[in-house]
Amino acid sequence: MYNKFNYLLCMLLIVICCSWGFYAHKKINHAAVFTLPTQLAAFYKKHIDVITEKAVDADKRCYVDSLESPRHFIDVEEYEDGHVDAIPIHWSQAVEKFQERKLRANGIVPWQIYFTYQKLVKAFREKNTDAIIRHSADLGHYVSDAHVPLHTTRNYNGQLTGQIGIHAFWESRLPEMFADDYNLFVGKARYLDSPLDSAWAIIRESNALVDSVLLFEKELSSTFPKHLQRSYITRNNILISTYSDAYANAYHQRMQGMVEDRMRKSIQRTGSYWFSAWVDAGQPSLKGKFKADQNEGTSDIQQGKIIGREEWH
Repeated sequence: MYNKFNYLLCMLLIVICCSWGFYAHKKINHAAVFTLPTQLAAFYKKHIDVITEKAVDADKRCYVDSLESPRHFIDVEEYEDGHVDAIPIHWSQAVEKFQERKLRANGIVPWQIYFTYQKLVKAFREKNTDAIIRHSADLGHYVSDAHVPLHTTRNYNGQLTGQIGIHAFWESRLPEMFADDYNLFVGKARYLDSPLDSAWAIIRESNALVDSVLLFEKELSSTFPKHLQRSYITRNNILISTYSDAYANAYHQRMQGMVEDRMRKSIQRTGSYWFSAWVDAGQPSLKGKFKADQNEGTSDIQQGKIIGREEWH
């Protein structure tokens, strides 16, 4: 009974604390497959179930790898003038200016996108099916995380403004409630001339939305009846307190499509990163048998304690 309770509690924490939420991450990776050109889409559609399922592996690794958590965010305010342009975009230059310890303490998601992109290019060149699937899933995860405004600020869970809980509210609760009504057909993937520059462009977009994410909820909480702001829902047979449906709907309307827009951009850009990696690898033929490796990823991680910031995972 004790082990069963620990398992349920752990899985509940993963669902509540993971970035974008398991539901949204899987939906993003799944939809991104349909942005790809025919030759590439054939391979991804063949493996769409596993690429969808592995969309959350990066979050699960936060339970076993102390280096994983910083790969999901960047605290822009921790740098000079609190502005993203104060940060060198190239890893080597950033390390020289700030030291690697500071970079990792403040999050490295834009660089992690590029690191994972390079791994995917290598996997395509080597025609390694398992590696292509694994790095595609991870790349989609990091690209999607970068689209979440609260992944770009030290006030990541509203803890500095009396809004604790807003992180999971924005990126998990709202997509779970409303994503089925979103238009997630986003058109074709595009070739990215500079994957690293593209990653930083995403960060700039997201960071520019931080004030709105926090201000809209702060304004709403001051006018919405207090006793109607919270409710209880059941997850994995555990009753938890969360924002009410009525409050979530009001906040969602106040943002005027922001969550849908960030999801749509996550999908289109995830597909663009996959497509660009394939092009940069020389557009290898994806027919026939590829070689495989023995790394099965982390889909079977089921328990443990999150190492790092829980709100990111």
